[in-house]
Formats: sequence, structure tokens, C-alpha cells
Amino acid sequence: MKTIAEISITPNRTILNGDTISTANVAGLYREFVGDYPKFFKMDSLCKLGFIGAELLLKGISAEEKENAAIIMFNRNGSLITDRNYQKTITDDNYFPSPALFVYTLANIVTGEIAIRNKIYGESSFYVLNNPDVALMNDIINNAYLTSSPTFILTGWVDFDDEQNYEAKLKLVTK
Repeated sequence: MKTIAEISITPNRTILNGDTISTANVAGLYREFVGDYPKFFKMDSLCKLGFIGAELLLKGISAEEKENAAIIMFNRNGSLITDRNYQKTITDDNYFPSPALFVYTLANIVTGEIAIRNKIYGESSFYVLNNPDVALMNDIINNAYLTSSPTFILTGWVDFDDEQNYEAKLKLVTK
């Protein structure tokens, strides 16, 4: 596989293709580099993290190239932070489940948000692994090329524990 572009986002810095581009948090990155997608503020934390990483990686890629791309992401926690927040809304004394939170109780929603925003119609999947098993991740990514012919794959690790513990290591790859 050939890497076209890569990004690393942590609470301390964002590195795009080897260059530090910001020290802002996820919302700050959105304001600094995107700013035109009001739905961003309705997303859960995992979606925001994956979304901003994808936006920065996909800048400059044509709509035609995006159309047949694939999205394959991985993490360790699924949507656990949002699941916990949703659980609170159904166990409180004033029982009122939050539909706004429920929408994000599946990890694959992040791939869906990216696909919708960028009109990506290829494969979209999200795998939950115990750790970033590079060999397994590469097998899964390579299998996508066996079953379809994406122009490129947006892939990598995107995990959000809390505001001080999150990481996105995403890249665009081709065969």
C-alpha cells in the first residue's frame, strides 16, 4: 500500500504529513480549518475527531476521486463515551432518553458522517480491536481491494476516551 497523506491528532498537537499544523483541540481545529458544517456541533466526540481528521486529509481531493473511495476505521472503545452518556439519560430519576445521544451509540456513525459529508459511496466499516494491531488492520485494508476497487481508502485508528485522552492516526492509502 502507498500512503498518500496522513494525520495524527492528539490533545497536544495535530500533525499533517509530518508538519505540526495546530495545537488546538478538536473544536478548535474545526473552527480553524473547516467551519462550514453546522452539523459538527451535534456530533459526539468520536465523530468530531474522525470527521476533522478526514476533512484535513481530504482537502484538495476531487469529488470524482472521493466517490469510489472506501472508509475503514478502527478503535478500542467503540462509542463507549457516548454509550455512557446515553445510559445516564435512561437511568436518571427524571427518565428521558436523549435521541441526540442515541444517534451516536454506534462507532460506525463516524464513517457514515464522513461518507455523507464527502459523498463517498464505497465501502464503509468500523472495527473494534483490543489494540492497534497493524498486521490485522493491514489485512482488513488489503481485503477491501480484493472485494472492490476503491480509488483510495481513508483508514486508521480513531479513539476518544475523554477530552484529555484521544487519538486519531488516519491516512489515505492506495494499492
